[in-house]
Amino acid sequence: MANSSLTRQRSTAFRSTVALKSLMAVTGVILVLFLLAHMYGNLMVFGGQQAFDEYSHHLRELGEPMLPHSGALWIIRVVLLASVLGHAYSAVALWSRAKKARGHRYAVTKSAQGASARYATQTMRWGGVVIVLFVVFHILHLTTNDIAPGGASTSPYERLVNGFQPEFWYVTLFYVLSVLAVGLHLRHGIWSALATLGANKAKRERPLHAASTLIAVVLTVGFLLGPLSVTFGLVE
Repeated sequence: MANSSLTRQRSTAFRSTVALKSLMAVTGVILVLFLLAHMYGNLMVFGGQQAFDEYSHHLRELGEPMLPHSGALWIIRVVLLASVLGHAYSAVALWSRAKKARGHRYAVTKSAQGASARYATQTMRWGGVVIVLFVVFHILHLTTNDIAPGGASTSPYERLVNGFQPEFWYVTLFYVLSVLAVGLHLRHGIWSALATLGANKAKRERPLHAASTLIAVVLTVGFLLGPLSVTFGLVE
């Protein structure tokens, strides 16, 4: 009876861990798709003020007249918020579970993680904290206009250009470091999501690693192009 109970407990724990990893993978995929779309929108800055501001304005008209003004945008925001919360919850829960499990390992055995795996884990954990702080700053800066280095403006294009002028190098530096943290987070996160979803078959490992790296690099470069172009005078 005791063995049967223990087996059931282990089975329940396993299913719970799988569920948490699946939640992290699915929410991660949603966030990556959003980042790709967001990066595309940011690159509209190279089309000039009219193109960039019209793009921002059209986002609020998506779904009309079936949806009210900004209705689709709020749906996207709710989905993103739910994805972020689900992603963070699963990450914290899995980290807490792993920490407790380490306390029950035999003294003669060491962590199964290699140096690269431990590095990836630390990068994901602290990179996640940096990303959360960056997202808060990013929203206050370029969305709500509450933080306005260079001057507040109703124009999204002007907010972007004003905020990354050379005299506000510290804003650009924080942005660059944060986007690099996002890139590192994505490189490991995309691979982990694909592994969780069962895509990492033996013959696919190298292509999937390459794809994870490529997506992370594309997003990192794509998000840095606009602000750095402003800082170095390529966009005025």
